Amino acid sequence: MGTMAIPGAPMKILVALKQVPDTETRFRIAPDGCSLDTADFKWITNPYDEYALEEALRIREREGAEVVAITVGPERSRELLRSALALGADRAVQVRTEDHGDPLRVARLLADHAREQAFDLILLGHKGFGGDSGAVGPMLAGLLGLPQVGLVTRLDLEDGAFTAERETDRGVETVTGRLPAVITAQRGLNEPRYPSLKGIIAAKKRSIEEEEAGDAGAGTHTTRLALPPERQEGRRLTGDSATQAATLARLLREEAKVI
Repeated sequence: MGTMAIPGAPMKILVALKQVPDTETRFRIAPDGCSLDTADFKWITNPYDEYALEEALRIREREGAEVVAITVGPERSRELLRSALALGADRAVQVRTEDHGDPLRVARLLADHAREQAFDLILLGHKGFGGDSGAVGPMLAGLLGLPQVGLVTRLDLEDGAFTAERETDRGVETVTGRLPAVITAQRGLNEPRYPSLKGIIAAKKRSIEEEEAGDAGAGTHTTRLALPPERQEGRRLTGDSATQAATLARLLREEAKVI
């Protein structure tokens, strides 16, 4: 069960961030056949997590709160914590581990940290670019015994309760509940800010708290990776519209086998 914050105390918000390959990265499979070759990767903060951090900063500006940025990852992931401090996070915590690809293990490590402190709200992106599992948020909520809403595009807080709007295939859902809670952010929740020069300079002098990853165990294990097959070259149809329609119908029936 998640720990409740002290009534009347300033709100505490935990924002989980992940370092991911740049969205324009070309992926290559490593020689072991079950991991990626990251030698030439450019690393960035997961774009969906940026919406989560921005929302936390806006809540602090409106209502007052302490914003704690946390990441599970190797030494290089300190860069995204520096960025979070430059943007305005009050504290930054790195859970040191070289293995940060398994969603359940990450969720367990985040839960271990969250249990030690009284967070009113936990925010993170609804998925991480590259893995796209979208599993850490729901797993984290399950481990902590907290309500969770995913794909949130609007969030309102009032008197220890939340109202969240989320996009679904059926339209926009409105979900209400009590804090503490886990919310995963979707594009459209806000427009992330850029760090100021003053913030960047100040962040270089700020300390980052470090925690060694405990034995959280692994939930999944990748046995093989494969790139998708190359897309076949398109075919241009000729003739008038009637001829093109007849040709297309024949190709769909004889080659694509869809009609």
